[in-house]
Amino acid sequence: MMTWSNLNFQNSASPLMEQIIFFHDHTLIILIMITILVGYIMSSLFLNKFNNRFLLENQLIELIWTIIPAITLIFIALPSLKLLYLLDELNNPLITLKTIGHQWYWSYEYSDFKNIEFDSYMIQQEDNQQKNFRLLDVDNHVIIPMNNQIRILITASDVIHSWTIPSLGVKVDANPGRLNQTSFFINRPGLFFGQCSEICGTNHSFMPIMIESISLNKFINWINNYS
Repeated sequence: MMTWSNLNFQNSASPLMEQIIFFHDHTLIILIMITILVGYIMSSLFLNKFNNRFLLENQLIELIWTIIPAITLIFIALPSLKLLYLLDELNNPLITLKTIGHQWYWSYEYSDFKNIEFDSYMIQQEDNQQKNFRLLDVDNHVIIPMNNQIRILITASDVIHSWTIPSLGVKVDANPGRLNQTSFFINRPGLFFGQCSEICGTNHSFMPIMIESISLNKFINWINNYS
């Protein structure tokens, strides 16, 4: 059954996702206030019997209903533009992760560390164990150190895919022959899930993304022990 909790964003795991949620709430409050005001005015027009046969124009009220919406749009546009520029900013990333979309799995390359490469497939239902997340768990996690800036380069080898992690505020298209990039900063440990958000074929729904965020020391140990 649908509940109000299902309509919210996922819990934020990055500072930029927190700002996206704040902006969403800020805009939603403005929209609710406008809806209530317009609804009240419309209902009062239907219910009262006021009229003015000699009213031809009213420049004052026309000025008011032109200026107030313009000011309202400014209050929405300024934080929106600020957030867009912050999402595009790259701040001295610690590592670079290359992601390649295939039909229907992801390949990852840690080119900064001994050219570590692996493919990430969804765990099939017949192989799924009780502790795994159905249709979300993969055989090879993406291991990322928390509290560090990560740059990710995204492309595809066949059709258009989309690398999406909602809790990090990341959604980037993977286009064949084109290299897109973005960055993110994970501020807590844990497992974070996403899926391909572009309709890329029959198994589009079965190429999930799974990121595991760990401390920097554990990440260095994982890099040293990787074989």
